[in-house]
Amino acid sequence: MKELRKEEIKQEVFDLYDAYAHNKLQRREFMEKLSLYAVGGVTVASLMSFLMPNYKDTFLVDKQDPRLESGFITYNSPKGGGEIKGLLSKPAKFDGKLGGIVVVHENRGLNPYVEDTARRAALEGFITLAPDALSPLGGYPGTDDEGRTMQRNRDRNEMLEDFIAAFDYLKAHEDCNGKIGVVGFCFGGWISNMMAVRVPELAAAVPFYGGQPTENIDRINAPLMLHYAGLDERVNAGWPAYEEALKKYGKSYQEFTYPDVNHGFHNTSTPRYDEPAAELAWGRTMDFFKKHLS
Repeated sequence: MKELRKEEIKQEVFDLYDAYAHNKLQRREFMEKLSLYAVGGVTVASLMSFLMPNYKDTFLVDKQDPRLESGFITYNSPKGGGEIKGLLSKPAKFDGKLGGIVVVHENRGLNPYVEDTARRAALEGFITLAPDALSPLGGYPGTDDEGRTMQRNRDRNEMLEDFIAAFDYLKAHEDCNGKIGVVGFCFGGWISNMMAVRVPELAAAVPFYGGQPTENIDRINAPLMLHYAGLDERVNAGWPAYEEALKKYGKSYQEFTYPDVNHGFHNTSTPRYDEPAAELAWGRTMDFFKKHLS
């Protein structure tokens, strides 16, 4: 099988994957459309293998990093899914109390990439909680394809309640200073925006390529840092109206659009990952949280 490089792949292939990953195409239709790009020795199988997440070789933080205390807990979400499992991470050594961050997964449950991201944020001096909204259905099943199918069986507003309950869990935690932020990716970006609308005490919100709220924007108290991918026409279409409302109500926000990168550019496990943009966005995010959660 020919080994593919990102530079060899047409943008239309990434657009197809985006449609598939967001349930706009069924798997059979996705593969049929993908076959149009299987030319010159490139097979559909090789394209599929190239596009699918690689969790084996893309971790940025060792699960056993001695600088961290990281493990799974459960907390109660009475307005959401009930008992929710989440990864709680914090530095092994710290003075005083820590700012808290709720880390919100994409539309496929708490996969290894999001776990890795939560541990990475904890290394920056925070206590982080990365919930799995698939907990009521048995939890992340081990593959993103199955995870997407499972997550479609939950109501997104009920899942929002699960992440608001995670905010409450962190706020009451003995190691937390009571200042809580949220960062989320894709579906998690929408959750981050909606938590800003729903949680008056939220101290900061950082949506990565997240869908935008369309009402009650006047209720936002938290400062926002919004990251968008330049090639992500689907999500970016909602930004102008959101920005207009944020300006209308005098909200505090920063917006960054990273040119020539795809939706999911922060996700290390897929070829949409763009290291320069991801590192720039992550550095900005950590600085933002250090400012607002200290």
